[in-house]
Amino acid sequence: MQLVPFSYNLRSLLVRRSTTLLTVVSIGATVAVISGVQALQQGFVTIFEKGGRTDVAVFLRPGATTENQSGFTRSSADILLKSIPEIALTDDGRPMSSAENYMAVRLFKIGGGETNVPVRGVQPMTMTIRADDLQILEGRTFQPGADEIIVGENLTRRIRGCQVGEVIRLNTVPFTVVGTFTDEGTFSSEIWGDLERMGDALQRSVYNRVIGVLRPDVDVPALIEAQENHPQVPAKVMTEADYLISQTGVISATLLGLGAFLAVIMGIAAVFTTTTTMQAALAARTHEIGILACLGFRPISILLSFLFESLVLGVLGGLVGILLTLPLNGIETGTTNMITFTEVAFAFRITPQVLGTAIVFSIMLGLLGGAIPAFRAARMTAVEALRRG
Repeated sequence: MQLVPFSYNLRSLLVRRSTTLLTVVSIGATVAVISGVQALQQGFVTIFEKGGRTDVAVFLRPGATTENQSGFTRSSADILLKSIPEIALTDDGRPMSSAENYMAVRLFKIGGGETNVPVRGVQPMTMTIRADDLQILEGRTFQPGADEIIVGENLTRRIRGCQVGEVIRLNTVPFTVVGTFTDEGTFSSEIWGDLERMGDALQRSVYNRVIGVLRPDVDVPALIEAQENHPQVPAKVMTEADYLISQTGVISATLLGLGAFLAVIMGIAAVFTTTTTMQAALAARTHEIGILACLGFRPISILLSFLFESLVLGVLGGLVGILLTLPLNGIETGTTNMITFTEVAFAFRITPQVLGTAIVFSIMLGLLGGAIPAFRAARMTAVEALRRG
């Protein structure tokens, strides 16, 4: 089968540069919006995935899906802290496990308004467990038993009173910010302080969760089953990586749903623009179609020729959309985690998945927009085309 030379199609696009540009911009704008939403979703998921460790177990109350829904009495937490053989030990024989509180407090944003900020009360062993992950950027860590806190670096740019030396009032108790810290995961959007002082200030008599470093040889599924049926303190057990991924479901689905809705609405407009452009090309080149038919090009060759033009329009539009989206990469934003109802700060992420989706989506728009004109062109006979031309 003889194909129409690609150079013919490229010259046709250049001759009709105004309509070509309009179509490319239309597809590009659509791709940019969809890619922006997907980059937002990828940024949200990434910050949770980066912070999760597979060697750390999270113990929650049975039936709880988040730590703020969970609760252990102090006696129950002590059993979990001291009696689970799967937990690794420090060099001096202490279990590498820690109880934690997780609460939300209402604080003022720097740009105006209020938001729920997560506050975590931790025991000293938490700092040992997080020694390789958590880095103090300024100041120092808090002293156990003192009304001192350290603040995640993301909050220093978004929440008032989070600079070293300032005071944040939690309930009625003033806590002094003595340091800022960074972490690859969601902890950079939290305030940390001593477990007992946080519990007293926020009137929390229970612990929300227990974490522990697992020994390398632990059979995690067996631990999960054993702990669910524990006679004294039954608990839901997950690796930290699995727990954090489970927290992304609602907001991730919401963003993907929004992206799909926009893809349909804006995609329809882009397809109509492409169809109009290709219809105009068909009307202007009817005589040329007749000549191609007389030269022996079969209908399938003419069909593929028009589809190639619409494919080029789609690819060009996709590249424009990607170029418009790239500046978003790394820009920090924040949203409310619909699971915990606390604000999480994260950055847009232009991942290979976002780029791949953008190209595939733009190609689909181009081919859908060019399908009808291409079939019309292929169905024309030589005589009909020359007469119309």
